[in-house]
Amino acid sequence: MENELKRLPQRAKEKHVENKKFFAKLKKRPPKNLDYLMDELHESEFERTDCLTCANCCKTTGPLFTSADIERIAKHLRLRPAEFIQQYLRVDEDNDHVLQEVPCAFLGDDNACFIYEVRPKACREFPHTNRKKFHQITNLTLKNVAICPAAFNIVEEMKRRIKP
Repeated sequence: MENELKRLPQRAKEKHVENKKFFAKLKKRPPKNLDYLMDELHESEFERTDCLTCANCCKTTGPLFTSADIERIAKHLRLRPAEFIQQYLRVDEDNDHVLQEVPCAFLGDDNACFIYEVRPKACREFPHTNRKKFHQITNLTLKNVAICPAAFNIVEEMKRRIKP
């Protein structure tokens, strides 16, 4: 996995123009069964992919924390929301709450998440490849293929299956 993660940003960069063109066509004419297909590709890929062998998303990027996330996680950690924010979060240039630093403070040495059962919505949904109206989040997917090997594989399989 380590070698794959080292090569992933370069592989994503090499495919970027091709992926961007593919997604531009997909946005103009999304297939009627796109959400169904994306769910199928997502499920199939994650039957083969064990996130605990990777955790690159937790090591290299941080999620956006919604107010509901902050309340839920703070309660789980027995902190007041303001304490949780002060200890773990900062406000970014878009005025969103994000981690103060990466890798994530909740990531263990075994790549397991200390707050998995109450993790942020963004973490629960990552890499967003089975999201409804997938064609609306292609810019996010272009970024995620450089972070997540599973997202990279899903997009490659999409291009084999869909001819927009």
